[in-house]
Amino acid sequence: MTARRPSAKRLRPRVVGVIASRADLDRATRMRRPPDLFEVRLDCLVRVIGKLEHELPRLRAPLIITARHPHEGGANKLSLRQRRNLLTRFLRYAEYVDVELRSAFALHSLLTLANRKKVRRIISFHSFKSTPPPRILSAKARAAEAHGANMFKVATRIDTPMQLARLLSFITDKNVGLPVCAMGIGKLGAISRVLLARAGSALIYASIAARSNIEGQLSLEQVRALGVASPR
Repeated sequence: MTARRPSAKRLRPRVVGVIASRADLDRATRMRRPPDLFEVRLDCLVRVIGKLEHELPRLRAPLIITARHPHEGGANKLSLRQRRNLLTRFLRYAEYVDVELRSAFALHSLLTLANRKKVRRIISFHSFKSTPPPRILSAKARAAEAHGANMFKVATRIDTPMQLARLLSFITDKNVGLPVCAMGIGKLGAISRVLLARAGSALIYASIAARSNIEGQLSLEQVRALGVASPR
């Protein structure tokens, strides 16, 4: 039987600071008060990969590593082989590895290796044009679980109240069998992240710069000021 997510007294989400540029990396290594986790966007940092590997020990928080698929927001048009090589190279530094659901079958060997090395698996889905109905998102969560996910991450376009309601309905579904991280991108992205965090999202992603290039993504300071983050 699949264990259900706890629903009575929800914990505040862990805060993930996103490192997607050399400037982000420099900023992260100097932070006196780091977030709970850093996400390292290997696809964005491929041109400074040597510097990145040298600087990682200076980051004072556990890491999520990802090398995003080009069709789900990935930078530099990396091939499957390039992404697999990057993830394998940096797996030893990670607490979590994030792989898109569309890549889970092709990266099965990487996910198996992560499991063997006790690196937790996030399997993610990104929809930049709309928010699918909750039943579609639930089906994708079940598929992620079948691929061995410890967490399902979903990021969708949120421009209307109806789209926001869909994502809220999904994240509050007690029948989803694994922890979920959900976030909105778009006109209502910022408010969606606050509401989803309060509704039970396991993680809340934030820019470590003062302003994000992603529509709707809050800064780390904004997340802390809003009081939706876990205390650190």
